[in-house]
Amino acid sequence: MTEPRVPPGRAGRMRLRRSLDVALRGADLLDQKLRILRSRHAELLRTQESAQERWHRRLREAESWLLRGLLLDGEEALDTLDFTRPAALAVVWTSTMGVRHPQSASCMTPERAPGALAPANSALVHAEAAYREAVRAAAEYAAAREAARAVGAEVLSTRQRVRALQRHWIPRLQTALVRADLTLEQGEHEDAVRRRWAARTLDDWS
Repeated sequence: MTEPRVPPGRAGRMRLRRSLDVALRGADLLDQKLRILRSRHAELLRTQESAQERWHRRLREAESWLLRGLLLDGEEALDTLDFTRPAALAVVWTSTMGVRHPQSASCMTPERAPGALAPANSALVHAEAAYREAVRAAAEYAAAREAARAVGAEVLSTRQRVRALQRHWIPRLQTALVRADLTLEQGEHEDAVRRRWAARTLDDWS
């Protein structure tokens, strides 16, 4: 940061005082924002962790059912599964202290068409349903991870701004204000000395 530019005299001191007041208020507001963001980020990280565990659990269940189905009827049984049905993703957005991020996500997976070929065995029926649940859980995890990432990035940015104000800009303004006070005091002292000298000179002449 560059040194603050200070006009000479009392006008410069008033400008420094205002700048310092603004910086102090800004640092205080940013610090409050940072505390809120940190608390929210911690919540989002817990949500992310929970969503990730749920997704992994659903995926393991689906893989387990698939393995059972393949052991019963072989790899040819995969031909009875329909992997072409598209899923529809819906994301609800919200904001935390101005940071836009996903609040939730839902994934709709269409049911098997009435006339479609049924899975070769009951294990594959369970596998198909389990994979639908895994896809839904994956969507929820992706939304939770993005929310934690967005708020986490704002935590870092806000912390940097707070530190820049508290460690650099505010101390420089305070130092400049002290210098301005000393300069004004010295100038007023010199003016008083000159006035006294001028008064004595007039007395000597009179």
